[in-house]
Amino acid sequence: MDFLHTILGDDIQAGLLIILNLIVIESLLSVDNAAVLATMVMDLPKSQREKALKYGIIGAYVFRGICLFLAAWLVQIWWLKPLGGLYLLYLAFDYFRKKNNKGKEDEEEVDKSKSWIYKSTVGLMGNFWATVALVEVMDLAFSIDNVFAAVAFTDHIWLIYIGVFIGILAMRFVAQAFVKLMEKFTFLETIAFIVIAVLGIKLTSSLVTHFYKESPISHVIESEKTDLFVSVFTVAIFIIPVVTSLLFNYPKKHKSDIIISDDAEKVLEKS
Repeated sequence: MDFLHTILGDDIQAGLLIILNLIVIESLLSVDNAAVLATMVMDLPKSQREKALKYGIIGAYVFRGICLFLAAWLVQIWWLKPLGGLYLLYLAFDYFRKKNNKGKEDEEEVDKSKSWIYKSTVGLMGNFWATVALVEVMDLAFSIDNVFAAVAFTDHIWLIYIGVFIGILAMRFVAQAFVKLMEKFTFLETIAFIVIAVLGIKLTSSLVTHFYKESPISHVIESEKTDLFVSVFTVAIFIIPVVTSLLFNYPKKHKSDIIISDDAEKVLEKS
């Protein structure tokens, strides 16, 4: 029992709920990561795409492994929390911005020509290695996302370790199932980014708790009840719509016609 308290915290049930949340969020982030990797290599010749994806997937594992070891150090740097929160909010904002720009064929494509890293390396290394370099930088950003998402749920270091480790496993095993699930229940993608926005707000609120530690709002933000509410909300916002969709077909479920889902699935199969 002492071992479980060490790993899961004082409240074992709350710790298990956090782990369930982390499985959902990390799996969905892995799907999103795979989708980006797929689009970034699409302009390469077909013979080079698989090789570039292989390097990208290896980089994803390496950077997530590094973040696993650095997690304890990263969470001690207070300003990384609000910075990570702003980044998660940007991800959510960017998703809904693109969602509103319907009718654009290149909506899901990554414009590498606008990337400083790509423009700086393509002349020196060629299109293939410049693409690989950009993919590895994206892998690093995704790995940091992995830590931020875990920290948004808890400050308990062992649960953060578990969250980062789940991110590694999700890229290999769990995310493929989520691709299938998101193809059937297309609204899950939107829900995922709502949750990411909520986590972004929670992380950004650490500015208040850092500068106004004794204020009533800081006590509310840092309370176990708030953490429990975020955990329950995250699980409920995924489960309830799926149940109502199965029982009442609301929200409507249908096969996704977004090609990127197929590309993401191919990337995950290669991992």
